[in-house]
Amino acid sequence: MTDATAYLDALTRVIPDFPEPGILFRDLTPVFADGPALTAVADALVAPFAGGFDVIAGVEARGFALAAAAAARSGHGLLLVRKAGKLPGATLSESYALEYGEATLQVHAGQLPAGTRVLLVDDVLATGGTLGASQRLIERAGWVLAGTAVVLELEGLGGRERLAPREVVALQQG
Repeated sequence: MTDATAYLDALTRVIPDFPEPGILFRDLTPVFADGPALTAVADALVAPFAGGFDVIAGVEARGFALAAAAAARSGHGLLLVRKAGKLPGATLSESYALEYGEATLQVHAGQLPAGTRVLLVDDVLATGGTLGASQRLIERAGWVLAGTAVVLELEGLGGRERLAPREVVALQQG
C-alpha cells in the first residue's frame, strides 16, 4: 500500500445519499486539507508518467487543486480546463452530454506550443464524460495527451471504457 492509498483510506469521507438518495459520495476534501496527504496524492498521480509530460492540466473544479499541487511538486506548469464562459480571449471548446443536457469545457487557444505533452488530472472518473471531453480538447488544441490520472475510479459506470484506448491511472477504485 502506498502512502497515498493509506491517506485516502484514512481520510476520505463516505457520505450516503448525497447528492441524492442511493448515491454513496466519496468526499476527498479532508485529503486536500491534510498537507502530507495532499503531497502524497499529488506525487502518486504523476509518478506513473514521470518524464513523459511537460505540463499538468486540471479539470474544473476539484481537479484544479490536485493539478496545482502536482504541478508545483513536479516543477511543471498548470493548464486549466474551465467551464464555458470563464476564460477571456480566444478559446477552444468541447461539449459533452450530461444526464439531462450538455456541458462545455474550454482552454485558451494557443496557450501552449503544438506538441506539448499534457498530463490530465482530476479527482474522480465516473462515466467519463468530463474527462473524455477534456482529452479531446487537449488533442484538438494540438497538444499530446500524455495520460490521465485520477484519485478515484468509480467502477461499473463505464468511464474507463469510454476513455479507451487512452491511458488512465487511478489511485483507487471503488
